[in-house]
Order: sequence, then C-alpha cells, then structure tokens
Amino acid sequence: QVQLVESGGGLVQAGDSLGLSCAASGRTFLNYNLGWFRQAPGEEREFVAVVNKFGVHTYADSVKGRFTISRDNAKNTLDLQMNSLKPEDTAVYYCAAGPSSSRWDDSPREPDNYDYWGQGTQVTVSS
Repeated sequence: QVQLVESGGGLVQAGDSLGLSCAASGRTFLNYNLGWFRQAPGEEREFVAVVNKFGVHTYADSVKGRFTISRDNAKNTLDLQMNSLKPEDTAVYYCAAGPSSSRWDDSPREPDNYDYWGQGTQVTVSS
C-alpha cells in the first residue's frame, strides 16, 4: 500500500508559476513509476507527466517545455514545477504511483495503469 498526499495548489494568474508536491508513505517509493494527472470539470482525467523508476521523464505535449516533474526517492516526494501557466491548465491535479509491468510499459499515460492516487489539489489559473 502507498499513501499519496498532494499539496501546493492554488489560484494564480496566467503566466505565473506554481509548484506542486506529493508526499508518499508506505511501500518502497523507488520501485514505483510516478505520475501527475489532472482533471477539469466535465472532462476525463488526463496525463500530465511521468517519471519512471529509472528517472526517465515523459510529458504531455500540452505541458512540454513549461512543466518539470522530479522525484526524490530519499525523501519519498514527487514534485511538479509549473511555469507559464495558462487558463487551460485549470484542473484538479493528482499524483499517482504505478508498479512496473508490461501493461504499464505499453501505456504509461493510461490512468488505469496506476494503482495508488492522492486526493488531488486544485489549480486555478485566471486570465
């Protein structure tokens, strides 16, 4: 079992920066692939970024060049630095942990391939 708790959301203006953090407890953090997802009202949960257990990063095209995902296995934390925020970035942001598997390897952007989720933190970007 892995428990995840996000923090750092808030209300910002377009062009601002914001950092999110996810604290993990429970099973060995370093064995998991860690991702950030977001969900806007009326929309499906969508992939934002992932860092696998080897430290390789992958980003959604919509955030590439603006967002940076990082993990600290010693501190059991996962961060998301968001720069140049846009109103369309407004959503509830979730961190997630997924074990390595052939299914995950095939679809690291698929929410169903993550076993553990935080409660979410709201990010609102005003224009």
